[in-house]
Formats: sequence, structure tokens, C-alpha cells
Amino acid sequence: MKKATSPRILALLAPLWLAACAGTAPQGEPPLTSAVEPSLRAAAASAEAANDWNGATQHWRTLLAHHPGDLPISLSLARALRISGKADIAAELTQSLAAKHDINAQVHAELGKDYLAADRLGLALKSTRRAAELAPDDWEAITALGVVLDMAEQQPEAQAAYQKALALSPDNPQILNNLALSQALSGDLRGAVATMRLAGEQPSAGSQIRQNLALLLALQGDPAQAERVAAKDLPPDLLRTNSQIYRRLSGQ
Repeated sequence: MKKATSPRILALLAPLWLAACAGTAPQGEPPLTSAVEPSLRAAAASAEAANDWNGATQHWRTLLAHHPGDLPISLSLARALRISGKADIAAELTQSLAAKHDINAQVHAELGKDYLAADRLGLALKSTRRAAELAPDDWEAITALGVVLDMAEQQPEAQAAYQKALALSPDNPQILNNLALSQALSGDLRGAVATMRLAGEQPSAGSQIRQNLALLLALQGDPAQAERVAAKDLPPDLLRTNSQIYRRLSGQ
């Protein structure tokens, strides 16, 4: 019989979800962003690519000061705030957007992510449910709901959401990654490893998916295989550190 995964494993796996990010411009509201301050937009994009989310926040703030009320800029600022660790500020911004754009799925999806990052799980669930209702054919919104359901320890519902998202975006490695972690949380490590392997086989799969696979293999009791998978991306010093973690996770 499958056994529910412990709270310790939930804490371990929680950072590994690949949260869907709403990156398209809102429908019905022509964005100003394509025509304003190209250098600032390029600087913001470069900062994000370099994981400099504080720098990206500054650039998006400047753009928003020049164009108050621009929805794509506002959402980009909220995302940068959230990822840079300022989830409460991001949520405050996105709450104001939701008051003006109540039927915009992107806004509610971002608000749900902001709430989740701020440890406001009940509100995160409400917002991501609203986003999924508004955009039933948007795999990103449905995947975001799945992540929040997993954090709420509602794995059957989360996995149903991921399966719906996969029907809309087959073999999507981001969705498969999240489904695998959900399976691990529900105690199905064998299924989780199989799903994560499938995610890693996709052409667009990144190194994080391979590292997640290594972690699941260690949890399954195979630290040697975990090390082989991790070695594809990690430098020797980091691999040595991770190898010790894999052995501890496998009980060796």
C-alpha cells in the first residue's frame, strides 16, 4: 500500500515545483509595453535572465512609473517582487489589479502565486481556482492550481489538475515535473520516478528536472543512480556535496 509522504518530505520537495508563469499579454487590453522604453525593457529582461530579480524589480518599477496602470508591466513587476522575496508587496500590487480586472485569469493566477509565496495558502487556493475557472483551456493556470493544491496536501485533486493540463499541453516537461513531485508526496515514488524520467526526456527539459530526478532516485533508495543523473549538470565539488545528501536521503 502507498504511504503518505511525511511533512519533512513535503518541505524538501516544495521548492522543486516548476510554477507556471503567465507570460502572455492580457486579452482585450492592447499593451503599451511593446512601444515604450526599449532599453529599460531590455534591461529588465536581461536582469531576469541573470536571476537578478532585485534589478528587474527596479526596471519594472521605472516603467510602471512612466505608464501607470499598464497591466503587463504591473504583472511583470509583481512577478519580480515575488521571486525576489517580496511576496507581501507583490500580493498588495496584484490585489489592486484584481479589483480592476476581476475577469482576467492572468491577474488571478499571479495573485495566487503571490499568496502562496507569502504563506497565505487559503487565499492562494481561492485565487488559482478563480484563474482556472476563467481560463479552463490555459494549461499554465491549471498547473498553477495544481501546485497550490499540492501545497494544501490535496494530492488527488492536484494530480487531476496536472492531467487536465497535460491534455491541453501533452508531454510538457513543466507539468510532468509537477505531477512527479505530487506522486512522490502521495507516496508513489516508483510512479514519480517514471514520470520525472519522462519529463527529462522532453527536448525542452532543463537541468532542474534532472536534479529533481536525482533527488527522487535518492528517496527511492538508489543514491548511486542519483549521482549518475546529477553528474550530467553539476561540477565535481557540488556533486560531492549532493552525493552526501543522496546517501542520507536513501538511509545509507
